[in-house]
Amino acid sequence: MQFKTILAASALVLALPLAAQAQGTIRGAERGAETGSDIGGPIGGIVGGAVGAATGTVGGILGVDMQPRFRSYVRERNVRSYDYDGRVAVGTTLPGDGVTYYDVPDEYRVQAGTRYTVINNRPVLVDRGHRIVEVID
Repeated sequence: MQFKTILAASALVLALPLAAQAQGTIRGAERGAETGSDIGGPIGGIVGGAVGAATGTVGGILGVDMQPRFRSYVRERNVRSYDYDGRVAVGTTLPGDGVTYYDVPDEYRVQAGTRYTVINNRPVLVDRGHRIVEVID
């Protein structure tokens, strides 16, 4: 029974689009594994990690419920939008010069080092290397 659950959860993760997986899989897997381990020991951690990866992928890094709040947070700060000729999508690396990056408040619980900026009027989260990890639409 446990093997079937793990297999089903893994299949779900692999079936989701790659762009969506890049945004929240790791964070979801970490949270799911922690919760699963607390509740069900080692097997619970494995199952929780797979299920958490699937739900994290769907919700993105901020999670679906936090995106509107974060979008409002950015608007309230009147952050300047930068014009960018390239594609504004997960995986795109933005320039290190000419763009101002801002810290994300702790209340949004993003991974350490994740910052935000606004590109072509769209808030984006970026990693330490200025690579877009989530576009907030």
